[in-house]
Amino acid sequence: MLGGVEEDLLPIGQFARLSRLSVKQLRHYDELGLLRPAYVDPESGYRYYRAAQAREALSIGLLRSLDVPLPVVGRVLTGSPDALKAVRDGLEAELARRRRTLAALERVMAEGLPSAPVRLVCEPARRVAVVRERASGPEDVGRATSAAVARLLGCGVAAPVRLIGLFPVVLGEGVEVTVALVLEEPGWEVGGGAEVEVLPGGRFACATHVGPYDQVSLTAHAVLAWCAERRHPVRGPIREVYVSDPAVTPPDQLVTHLMICVEEES
Repeated sequence: MLGGVEEDLLPIGQFARLSRLSVKQLRHYDELGLLRPAYVDPESGYRYYRAAQAREALSIGLLRSLDVPLPVVGRVLTGSPDALKAVRDGLEAELARRRRTLAALERVMAEGLPSAPVRLVCEPARRVAVVRERASGPEDVGRATSAAVARLLGCGVAAPVRLIGLFPVVLGEGVEVTVALVLEEPGWEVGGGAEVEVLPGGRFACATHVGPYDQVSLTAHAVLAWCAERRHPVRGPIREVYVSDPAVTPPDQLVTHLMICVEEES
């Protein structure tokens, strides 16, 4: 029937049913070099497979059901070690993000939309040591902030310290995170790549957030809404003044002041 081709070959439709894949998927996997047919008729272009290839086809289907990208599937099939580690790490990161989102949603369900009391405060200019870290996007801000804090605290300044995080109002791709350490004493000096700058003073809309750092955005929403209602233009980054020591304070008791400049110091 196939002009001398082995009789145990299966046409693509029959092999698709055997391997629980669609004909379209088999053609796509062939184009990618992931699962080649055992034989392609040179005249008709029909693809034929051996039954022994069903195990590989089913393995592809299994891995795809586990959200493994096709390039990684190919590496798994060729026996590449640790091919699935990056996929697992990505899924764990996504799961952690979803859990944080769920926790924030539950807080909104329990307490309503954020409406933290906002007050106006005057802040003087402060001499600070700053370090900057690049975050790949909003989901990477927590890591970048922790890295910046670690760099600052490794500069040799004795405790207690006052840390301030500075974040763009809009968190898009390529976010720059800045953490400032207030230099309380004139003689304090820092190393480790930190730069000494002056953090501008002015009049700020301020609200206090109590709870995990990954829910600070809820209180930031309340401050931004307060500013918008009063037509205050948002000047500069959002400041997070860290009051609590996270090393000894439970996450739900962390105190952070959220500050947005509404009038710069003249």
